[in-house]
Amino acid sequence: RYHFLALTPEITVLLQNLRQHYFVGLITNGPSNAQWEKVERLKLKSFFDIILVSGDLPWEKPHHKIFHEACDYLGVEPHHCIMVGDKLETDILGGIKAQLGGTVWTPLNNCKLQETDPKPDFVIEYVTELPSLLPRIKRVPGFRNNIVRGLNRFTVTDMDDCNSNSSDGS
Repeated sequence: RYHFLALTPEITVLLQNLRQHYFVGLITNGPSNAQWEKVERLKLKSFFDIILVSGDLPWEKPHHKIFHEACDYLGVEPHHCIMVGDKLETDILGGIKAQLGGTVWTPLNNCKLQETDPKPDFVIEYVTELPSLLPRIKRVPGFRNNIVRGLNRFTVTDMDDCNSNSSDGS
C-alpha cells in the first residue's frame, strides 16, 4: 500500500538533529488507521516527542485545539512553538489560529502564495533549510507580532496555487 513511502537520509538526519535541541511534534490529519500505518512504516516514533492523529481526536488542523493539545503534552506555551508544514489551509492557518510563535511554509509542487491565502512568517524551499532559519526565529522577541523586515529571505518564487483544505491524510 505504501510501497514508495520512505524518509530520505537527509530528513532522518534533520529530525535526529532537531530532536537533540528541541521538542519535535507531528500533527497529521486523516483516518487513524491509515496515519498510524504510515507512522509505523516510516518508523517515525523515535523522531518525535508527540504524534497526534486527527482521526483519534475531536479536531483536525487547522483547529487551534489540536495544536494546543501538542503544546500541553510537551509542557510548552504555544508562542514558544513554530509550525512547519506544506499546506497553507491546514498547517499554516492552524499555526496562526493557535497563536504559535511562527509558521514556516515548505510549499510543494511549485506553489505560490495567493492574496487570500494564510500568510506564513517564513517560506523555505526545502525543509532541510529549517536549521539555518531557527536561530533567526529565536532572536525575534514576540515573534508573531514583531516580524522584522528582511528575515523572510528564504522565499520561493514562481510557484502555482497551493491551497489545499482537504483531509487527505498527509
